[in-house]
Amino acid sequence: MLDIILRPDGQLAGRTVAILMESDYVEPEIDYYRRRFAEEGAKVTLLTRLWGRPRLTFEGHEHRLPITVDGDLEAVDAATLRGFDALIVPSGMVADRLRYAETAGDLSPAVRLLRAAFAEPSVLKGVICHGSWLLAPIPEVVHGRPLTCHHNLVHDVRNMGANYVDQDIVVDGDLVTARSADHCHLFARTLIDLIAARVARRDRRWWRGSVPTRREPSHA
Repeated sequence: MLDIILRPDGQLAGRTVAILMESDYVEPEIDYYRRRFAEEGAKVTLLTRLWGRPRLTFEGHEHRLPITVDGDLEAVDAATLRGFDALIVPSGMVADRLRYAETAGDLSPAVRLLRAAFAEPSVLKGVICHGSWLLAPIPEVVHGRPLTCHHNLVHDVRNMGANYVDQDIVVDGDLVTARSADHCHLFARTLIDLIAARVARRDRRWWRGSVPTRREPSHA
């Protein structure tokens, strides 16, 4: 496997994209994200529930390919969360495994992190395919909002109060959803464009704020 090279002069240089991880992930999807965001200069951080361990290795859904994750989602505080430009809930069984809580009715750490992300508009939320499973315990965050998902989950998202849209990609402000892992390239492209646009807007505001206001000469 070729090394992933972070492009230092990419349009997303200095940006961070976090991806939630667990076993039965879709290998081509995660590999694509890691390479595609790196091509644009963004750092990709993989997060999971480590259960007190320094790292965990998961196997993929189709080819049983291993991937080791050392990012602890339970260690993500408010400041760290605001440092993410996007938080992605990927395809496969990741969302279903991450919504497990020891006590029935409690919110899992991953669900609590996702709820905190929805309360932070500066963080783009990317949910693709079966990733919508992680939204089920917190339906209020998507109630009344347009989104798309895998066709197996259409009734699930409607029961959450969301408005299902029959499209490959749906953008609603800080929420980007995609139909399936087969659309991960469109999903990543949309997130890249949105992050770049946000960075450009912040740069323009900074530039306007740094330019001294011209004062007209007095003619007293």
